[in-house]
Amino acid sequence: MPRIFTLLCLLTLFACEQPTKNPPPVADEPRNGYFDNTGRDDVYTGGVKMIPIETPSGTFNVYTKRTGNNPKIKVLLLHGGPGVSSLYFEPADSYFPGAAIEYYYYDQLGSYRSDHPGDTSLWNTPRFVEEVEQVRQALDLGPDNFYVLGHSWGGILGIEYALKYQDKMKGLIISNMMSSCPAYGRYAHEVLGPGLGEETYRKILAYEDAEDFSNPDYVNLMTTEHYTKHVLRRPLGEWPRAVNVAFENTNPDIYVPMQGPSEFGIRGKLANWDRTEDLAKIEIPTLVIGAQHDTMDPAFMKMMSEKLPKGEYLHCPDGSHMAMWDDQEVYFMGIIDWLKRQK
Repeated sequence: MPRIFTLLCLLTLFACEQPTKNPPPVADEPRNGYFDNTGRDDVYTGGVKMIPIETPSGTFNVYTKRTGNNPKIKVLLLHGGPGVSSLYFEPADSYFPGAAIEYYYYDQLGSYRSDHPGDTSLWNTPRFVEEVEQVRQALDLGPDNFYVLGHSWGGILGIEYALKYQDKMKGLIISNMMSSCPAYGRYAHEVLGPGLGEETYRKILAYEDAEDFSNPDYVNLMTTEHYTKHVLRRPLGEWPRAVNVAFENTNPDIYVPMQGPSEFGIRGKLANWDRTEDLAKIEIPTLVIGAQHDTMDPAFMKMMSEKLPKGEYLHCPDGSHMAMWDDQEVYFMGIIDWLKRQK
């Protein structure tokens, strides 16, 4: 995910709602009882439930919000960053209810609407995996109905969770995340950077080599030249409020140690993460989503789907890293079609 917390001043100037568009087609008529909350313990809060998470540093609460009721399809949304928010999944509200899909927003520990403990030792992938498992148990999700949709860093987390707990799942969706951080770094420097133009890329590299990531010129180059081409393909002034708010509230205490300060590849704890050869161990149905203009290599993600025993690939031809926004219909209708085909 982009290091948007360094860009707050710039993005604040441009923040506005995305232009109104025609409503999306309805994928399927809602089933009777989709909005039946009988017996639910989250009715008073509109589906919101703060779930206590036990960690080596104590117990903290994480934010979840349920929409809908479907005993057969329940989707937990794993946001990117790490340290951003599930807020940017808001377009799901225009698609999933019409298809009678039950889904859960979930801000990981340390992110926007969840508790923010100060112990930096908590920011590691294995602990996040155990956090997801505690959330699953608290929401009473299981192998007959539980799907994980992990986007960006959430895709890493989803892969790691599945490698340990796939017996608790019905399926996995890996959205806009390569299974190798080193390969992601190579793609950024061999394809995306040069594609910005020689002079622009030269300037970006100079700032990165000097580790001058907060330089206003570097920030401006990344936002105007890189983000609007490969993160969300809209002018900054048309970026939706949900995206801006999520990024403006990114927790740098999580993001920088794990992702690193650069936007071309990963320099933090995840720098050497690579599960490509382990994909064959994920035996549950898995959908991999790539986008033509993504920060991630779509050809690599198609290859990932072929390594998965029950893998499928969904390509978003007009999308970038935030394909749920800039290729919205292909993204959500593809997910809905895949979910409906799982038995």
